[in-house]
Amino acid sequence: MFITRESDYAVRVIRALWGEKRLSVSDICEKESVTAPFAYKILKKLQKAKIVRGYRGVHGGYALNKGLDELTLYDIYAAIDPDMFIIECLNPEYSCVRDGQDGMPCLVHKELASVQRELESLLKRKTLQQIMEEA
Repeated sequence: MFITRESDYAVRVIRALWGEKRLSVSDICEKESVTAPFAYKILKKLQKAKIVRGYRGVHGGYALNKGLDELTLYDIYAAIDPDMFIIECLNPEYSCVRDGQDGMPCLVHKELASVQRELESLLKRKTLQQIMEEA
């Protein structure tokens, strides 16, 4: 799981919406220096994950659908990139030619799986509320 620019910008979008009743995409873009096409793509994924809620019409826009006390960095990153693996071989759909070769499991895979679990744990340890209050 390399934190992509899209994941980073998703956190920015959430930060822009924090404490606001509703913001237009242009307001979000202005507050967090995100381009509109990128913001729409991110908001669509966040909406699908039920993290934000979209409103249509003249006074439309977006608002948080969950409190920052319910969300972690992991939640945001997973909404943007559901296949968050630090290396391709950790994806269960990936077939590694080295794992199980000669009847031996890949010990590097085992170590990287441990790193993956630790990283996920670290991303889940604080809510966004806790992170924002530290500032």
